[in-house]
Amino acid sequence: MDEKMTHKVTSYPAGSTKEKVGVLEKLSYANLDFSGQLVATIVNSYLMYFFTDVAAISAASTGVILLLARVVDAIGAPVWGNFIDMTHSKFGKARPYFLWLAIPYAASGILLFWAPDLSASAKALYCGIVYMIYGVLYLGINAPITTILPLITSHPTQRVKLNSWRMVGSNLGVFVVNSLTLPLVAFFGGGNDIKGFRIFVVIFAILNLSGTLFSFGHVRERVVVPNSQRVTLRRSIHAMNKNWPWFIIVAGNFLFWVAQQGRQQSMVYYFTYYFHNKGLVTFFNSIAIIQVLGVISIPLLNKVMSKSHIWGMGLIIAVLGQFVIMFSGLSAVGATAGWLIANVGSGIAVSMPFAMLGSAVDYGEWKNGVNAAGILTTIGSAFCMSMGMGLAGAMNGGIMSAFGYIANHAQSAHALTGIGISFNWVTILMYGLAIIPAFLYQRYENMESEITNELSKTRE
Repeated sequence: MDEKMTHKVTSYPAGSTKEKVGVLEKLSYANLDFSGQLVATIVNSYLMYFFTDVAAISAASTGVILLLARVVDAIGAPVWGNFIDMTHSKFGKARPYFLWLAIPYAASGILLFWAPDLSASAKALYCGIVYMIYGVLYLGINAPITTILPLITSHPTQRVKLNSWRMVGSNLGVFVVNSLTLPLVAFFGGGNDIKGFRIFVVIFAILNLSGTLFSFGHVRERVVVPNSQRVTLRRSIHAMNKNWPWFIIVAGNFLFWVAQQGRQQSMVYYFTYYFHNKGLVTFFNSIAIIQVLGVISIPLLNKVMSKSHIWGMGLIIAVLGQFVIMFSGLSAVGATAGWLIANVGSGIAVSMPFAMLGSAVDYGEWKNGVNAAGILTTIGSAFCMSMGMGLAGAMNGGIMSAFGYIANHAQSAHALTGIGISFNWVTILMYGLAIIPAFLYQRYENMESEITNELSKTRE
């Protein structure tokens, strides 16, 4: 790091308590994800619906767009991670990206929901290109939220607590967006959903930009490893060598996000066409805030349970809740009960990989001598989220197209079956598969104390 720089990152060894993380910084860390969700949740929850039912792009074409964008992400994720590993600035390694990418990310969110008046093929091309650009920028600004966590503190238990703050902020952001999107789109549009989405997204993109810049000014990186030279891509990849806890977390988190994003994308179709009540979309999205109960319970659960078991338990609860929804049929009461159960479980399950990735970074440093926090956390978090959304979108689009879905029309019984498969069975299958890596992680969790102690000596 340049000695002439006036703002230096203060270095504390692993396990250091010389500088506590204050309440303002915890709130700022939580606000990073709260602000990010003000755009990301609109994309995650409503983009597929916007493409098919507002921009009038076919379900099959929408599925292809979502999948192709993820191919771009597959290339972009390790690139962004390596950029972070090679970054040495007066603001730190991960923190400067909140400053550098705040404006481009907010702008890409606005353009994504603009739906210009073009021919069907030109509109599909426009949406595809802009969505790819959005995906690249999303990776660049979202990945540092996870990467910065092991740079704030080296304590595994403190990371769990900080991550709980982050997840509460994330869930509040999701709650705000899902509670307001359809009502405000209808209000601003006055029957013109394209206009409604444009105004709504502009407002929330500005809020996203303001919140991100505020948090940038109030979070700090404390943990600086002695291996301070730029970590090349080759060295970053070396940190993955036999890093089995990292591979386990990536596999489990990817499966989780296929289920989570698939459930979120298909629910608008499920309640609009299966229940014939579009208003239930806003209601169910609003009560999903119950996920916060799962998130805030994690530090307490971690006192009596391992992180691996907490992760697996959350996934099991999510599966049980989805079964309740499915077997409830057209009972709104039964679906509500199942939705609440499922969201408590997914609230627990969504939090754990982010809290555990720091330990996988430590494992790579301990085993291979390389701290590649950027690439390991980028692939383990933002890449899994983005690829999960893409695969879920492609699967949902393919299933609905194969079963004869026609936008803005009464659906046939066959089409409704396809919507039900997307919302229920795909979700259950993917959550269920994610349980396997969750429990496999236990072996490596048992090594965390030993690794933290040994790294504290080398970092001193």
